[in-house]
Amino acid sequence: MRESIAEQLREEEDVEINLTPMLDVVFIMLIFFIVTAVFVKNPGVEINRPEAVTAFVPDKGSIFIAVTAANEIWADNRNVGPDGIKAAIERLHTENPEGGVVIMADSAAANEFVLNVMDAARAAGITNVTIAASVL
Repeated sequence: MRESIAEQLREEEDVEINLTPMLDVVFIMLIFFIVTAVFVKNPGVEINRPEAVTAFVPDKGSIFIAVTAANEIWADNRNVGPDGIKAAIERLHTENPEGGVVIMADSAAANEFVLNVMDAARAAGITNVTIAASVL
């Protein structure tokens, strides 16, 4: 028997795809990736590190401080300079109390600026201070 046009339109309107379960899965995956992501705070500049045989990869929980070839001191994507390095290290250390300081000094950086960063880290109460190098 023939259905009327109104009944056919009503049946077509009733057919829907329920997207709620798919959205639930997408949100759960998003939460999973956010929670399991490793957040590494880089100093914010590119450094040409010297090479060493005993170099190792530091743990991801470290506080990275960079000293450029122009003797600029960078922490957390900002040029903090010699006067602001202690405050920057203290702030980063409160965010990550277990992390040590990794100094990423350019091979052309002056030793004086590297020592300033080391002194600031020690003054901030951090005893685990290492200098980054490239693996041979």
